[in-house]
Amino acid sequence: MSQPKSVCVYCGSRFGTDPAYRQAAEDLGRALADNAWRLVYGAGDVGLMGAVAQASQAAGGETFGVIPTHLFDREVGKRDLNTFIVTETMHERKKVMYMNSDAIVVLPGGAGSLDEFFEVLTWRQLGLHSKPIYLLNTNGYWNPLLAMNTHVVAQGFADQSLLDFVTVTKTVNELTRHLGDALR
Repeated sequence: MSQPKSVCVYCGSRFGTDPAYRQAAEDLGRALADNAWRLVYGAGDVGLMGAVAQASQAAGGETFGVIPTHLFDREVGKRDLNTFIVTETMHERKKVMYMNSDAIVVLPGGAGSLDEFFEVLTWRQLGLHSKPIYLLNTNGYWNPLLAMNTHVVAQGFADQSLLDFVTVTKTVNELTRHLGDALR
C-alpha cells in the first residue's frame, strides 16, 4: 500500500482578526481529508493550527503533527493525531515536517509562519527541493509579502525564479485544484 500524499501546512497559532482566516483553515482541513491527503503541521491545538487539524480529523483525515518540547504547553500539543512527534528544537520540528510532506501550504500567520515559509523558499531557490509551495492569500493577507518579494527581485537580490517558486491562491477551492494537479 502506498503512502498517502502529504501536505505541510504552516499557519498561525492564533486566529488573527479576520474570521475568514479561521474559515479558510477549516475549509482546508476538510479539503485535505476529502482528497485523502495527510495533514502535516505543527501539532498545536490553538489558532489556525488547531482549526485545520480539527476540521481534517472531523472529516476523517489523517493527521501528522510535530511539536518541540518548549511549545507543548503554549501551543497545547494535540495528542489525538494519527502521528504525534515531539522534538527537542524548532529546527528539528521544521525538518521533520518538511521531510514528511509532498507540498507546502502557508496560511496567514506571524513570525513563525514567515520563518517556515522563507526557509522552504530559500531551500527551493538553492535547488535543495522541488516541492510546490503555495500561499493561501485569504483576503489579501499576503499582499505585503508578495510586494516585498517583488521588490527583492526588482532590486537585483534574487532572480525572477524566486517569484515563480510560489503559487499564490485566493481560495481553498483554487488551492485544492493546484494541489490536485501537483500531487497526482
